[in-house]
Amino acid sequence: MKGLFITFEGPDGSGKTTVATEICKRLSDLGYEVVHTREPGGIAISEDIRNIILDPKNTMMDAKTEALLYAASRRQHLVEKVFPAMKAGKIVICERFLDSSLAYQGYGRQLGFDEVLSINLFAIDNTYPDMTIYLDVDEQVGLDRLSGREFKDRLDQESIDFHHRVSEGYREVLRRFKDRITIIDASKAKEEVIDASLKEILKKIDDQR
Repeated sequence: MKGLFITFEGPDGSGKTTVATEICKRLSDLGYEVVHTREPGGIAISEDIRNIILDPKNTMMDAKTEALLYAASRRQHLVEKVFPAMKAGKIVICERFLDSSLAYQGYGRQLGFDEVLSINLFAIDNTYPDMTIYLDVDEQVGLDRLSGREFKDRLDQESIDFHHRVSEGYREVLRRFKDRITIIDASKAKEEVIDASLKEILKKIDDQR
């Protein structure tokens, strides 16, 4: 089977880690070779960059610096982990990718959707996911879930206005890239969300055969 690159997107509190983790387990149980990873991070260099970006102490970080760090982390992660796994015919499940930068930096930081897309296309060599699962949850529900976290990183601590802009950014992502994005209602019970996501991914796998 040809390798597949599948990303999970959605606002903070939408359940990406929970759903992606269970999806990987179920795909493995079905006999597929799966690589579970995340952005920013996934490999040593990118995890170091993640720590710099999300450290609450880094209050002086410029918005463009932040966007460029995400793109740099993304590049290294692709070259070192994603591309080799896909070449080996594995399914890569990644929490967040390009769409997060478009929403958080393009809209949240108000750098511009196309400007952030441009620097990222350079970083990823125009590599888009084969499929993106967007976990759709009401903005307030996501923020309420976020408030229950013990540790809040630098972006978690941003203003309500910032998170409103991020939601607007995701709406633009869904509009521009609707052909590769499947929207899943993440307000439903966890098992329903996992089942719905797995069903869509298995359809995609069958299409690739």
